[in-house]
Amino acid sequence: MSEHKFSTNALHAGHDTTVNGGTRAVPIYQSTAYVFDNADHAANLFSLAEFGNIYTRINNPTNDILEQRLAALEGGIASVVASSGTGALNTALLVLLKAGDHIVSSNSLYGGTYNLLSVTLPRLGITTTFVDPSDPANFGKAVQENTRAIFVESLGNPKLDVLDLKAISAEAKAAKVPFIVDNTVATPALLKPIEHGANIVIHSLTKYINGNGTALGGAIIDAGTFDWANGKFPEFTEPSPGYHGLVYHDALGPAAFIAKVRIEGLRDHGACLSPFNAFQIIQGLETLEVRMQKHSENALAIAQWLEDQPEVSWVNYPGLKSSKYYAHAEAYLPNGQSSIVTFGVKGGFESAKKIADETKIFSLLANIGDTKSLIIHPASTTHQQLDDAAQESTGVTKDLIRLSVGLEDVEDLKTDLKQAFATIDKSVLT
Repeated sequence: MSEHKFSTNALHAGHDTTVNGGTRAVPIYQSTAYVFDNADHAANLFSLAEFGNIYTRINNPTNDILEQRLAALEGGIASVVASSGTGALNTALLVLLKAGDHIVSSNSLYGGTYNLLSVTLPRLGITTTFVDPSDPANFGKAVQENTRAIFVESLGNPKLDVLDLKAISAEAKAAKVPFIVDNTVATPALLKPIEHGANIVIHSLTKYINGNGTALGGAIIDAGTFDWANGKFPEFTEPSPGYHGLVYHDALGPAAFIAKVRIEGLRDHGACLSPFNAFQIIQGLETLEVRMQKHSENALAIAQWLEDQPEVSWVNYPGLKSSKYYAHAEAYLPNGQSSIVTFGVKGGFESAKKIADETKIFSLLANIGDTKSLIIHPASTTHQQLDDAAQESTGVTKDLIRLSVGLEDVEDLKTDLKQAFATIDKSVLT
C-alpha cells in the first residue's frame, strides 16, 4: 500500500482481511510455532525457497503486519521488529559488525545508547568514535580503515539537536558504509530519514509509535539502498557459515541486510517481539499522525511559555526561533518538532530535582512519547552512569529538566509547572 498517503498506510498497510479471517482489527497470533504441511514444505521454509512461518522468534503473522506497516511509513523495503528499541539497535549492529570493526557516532545520544556504544560493544571488540554532529565533516574525519557504520539520532535525546542528515549521508557514502539513523523522537509522521539518505532506520516503538506506555518494542527498517557488495562486507558476499552457505547478496540483493537480521539476528540474539505487544503497538500506530501533530503543538506552546518564566534560565526546543537548530528544524521538521522540551532551572541540580518531585500532571518516570505528560531530571537518572564530560557531550547539564509533553490541555500543563516552580528556594532567583 506504499502508494497511499501516510494516514491510510498507518491504518491499513500489511493487513489483508481476506487472509486473516475477515477481521477488521489485526488479529493476535499468540503462537510460538506453526504446523508444516509436510517435510518438503518445512525444508523449503528453512531454505528460503518458500515464505512462511517457522517459529515466532523469527516471524509471526501479527508481527509481520506491523513490519509491513512500518516499512511503508518509513519508505523502506522491509523491516524487522524486536523486543525493544535497544534490542533492535543491538541486533542490527551485531548482525552488521564483528570484533575489530568501528563505528562513527554523533555524541548527542540517549544515555542507554551511549553506554552500549562506549562500554558494552568495546567488550566485544567493536569500538566507537563520538563526534560533534553540528559539523557533518566531523564524521568523515573520524572514519578509519575499519569503520563499518555511521550512526546518529535524527533528533537527539535529550539534546534536541536536529542534524543535517543529507550532509552526514554524503560522508557515509564517501566512506562506503551504511548510514544508520535512530528516528524514535521524530517518528516517520514528522521525518523520514530514508528520504535524506539513511540506509537503515531504528525505532524504539515503546515511545511515540505505541504512544500510551503499555508495550515495549523496537524496529529495524531497511531502505534497500546500500551496496553490500562494495568489498567492505564479505559476510554478505561470501557463503554464510551461520545459514548453510547462503550468499546473502546473491540470493536477496537489496534485502540482504534485513534478511540476515531476521534469519540470523533474531535467531541467534533472540530479541523478538511478542505478538501481543505487536498488537498493542499497532493500535498506537493507527493514530500516530494526529498525535504527533498535537504533541508538537503542545510542546511548542510550553517551550514559548517557559521562556518567560523567572525560574527558568534557558529553554531548548527546535521549534523556537531562538533555537540554534531552528533552521534545520524548518528544513527537516516543518510539520512539527515532536514533544520533548528541555530547560534549565535556576538553582541547578537540587532545584531541578525538586521541580521533578512536585509536578502533579507531569509524571516523574523514565520514558518519552506517552499521551500523558512526563518529566525527568536526566543528570540524576537516565544519564547518571556517564561522567560529567560524557553528560555534557550528550547535552545533559546538572540543571536540565526533560519534559515529554503529552496531549492534555496546555493551560493545565502550564499551571502544573507553575505550582512546581513555586516550591523551589526563592533565594536562587535573585
